[in-house]
Amino acid sequence: MRHFEAVRSHLGARHTLRNNDPYLISFDLSVAPGRHQGIYLAELEDEADLRFLRISTPIGPLSGIDAQRALRFNWEQRTGFLAVADLDGSPYLHLCENRPYDLLDAAELERVILELGTLGDQLERAIAAEGDSL
Repeated sequence: MRHFEAVRSHLGARHTLRNNDPYLISFDLSVAPGRHQGIYLAELEDEADLRFLRISTPIGPLSGIDAQRALRFNWEQRTGFLAVADLDGSPYLHLCENRPYDLLDAAELERVILELGTLGDQLERAIAAEGDSL
């Protein structure tokens, strides 16, 4: 997996892509019986023109989330961090991971997607059931 087109090809063969834009793809990941989690992948570049793959999943609206608890969650995680992005024009909390292509193969890509999707679903259910449960 040295570039975004390799990621697109690999995931397009395994999943039905909902978005299939030049630098953004998405699909639904089955995480539990009757449960699906949206997975988004985008290519990013840093100041040195190094390319990264961002893998993210939405977990809930930002409203009502305690920022200090979200930052504490980020500190405790070994994979993934919380970030805010717009979803249909509203601020939405996302669980994200950025990976350099140099360290990414098909098995690692699948592992990160499954880990983020599963954790994202757990967080989404917790937020929905208890309000701000981070």
